[in-house]
Amino acid sequence: MEFNTIEIFGYLASALIALSMAVSSIIKFRWINLIGALGLTIYAIIISAIPVAIVNALIVVLDIYYLYKAYTKNEIFQTIEIGENDNYLKQFIEFYKNDIKEFFPNFEYKPENKTLGFLILRNMNVTGVFIAKKLDDKTYNIDLDYVSPEYRDFKNGKYIYSQIREKFLIQSCTKVKTQSTNKTHIKYLKKIGFKNMAEGEFEMDL
Repeated sequence: MEFNTIEIFGYLASALIALSMAVSSIIKFRWINLIGALGLTIYAIIISAIPVAIVNALIVVLDIYYLYKAYTKNEIFQTIEIGENDNYLKQFIEFYKNDIKEFFPNFEYKPENKTLGFLILRNMNVTGVFIAKKLDDKTYNIDLDYVSPEYRDFKNGKYIYSQIREKFLIQSCTKVKTQSTNKTHIKYLKKIGFKNMAEGEFEMDL
């Protein structure tokens, strides 16, 4: 069976629609779905399948609408400091333990006096957890900076580092370090402002 260029274009657009259904992040879902629906709209117009073109054009409009709302709406972020034996934190870590291992394979929660930790709330929904350990008077190491999959749009990271910076500086900390070999996590770290100091080692001045 031979496929022409137009048919291949249609299959690729359909594949993007299918791929979007497997993405956990709402923002990523909307972007992939938008591209796929736009591709199918163009494909349907070319082959004169007008009903298909209309349906997919409506999907494009809806995706653009919801992306606009996601990027422009005012969201309320808050932090709740973690106690040494916080039961909610333990349940959160247990629930997401497999995903956490993908980004922080060596992480184990061991509360200590030198540990600084926060739950991150977004419109009153717990969306992530931040845990750092004091290395010396000037430096903290970030043991965990985790965001649940559906909220990975960098807003959590921008908020937490703007807030934690003040908390660190109050404690006379001027530098934070972390480790990663995960490509997605490394991309996040660089976007937040970390610099790659050595293989798998990152740090940021406050």
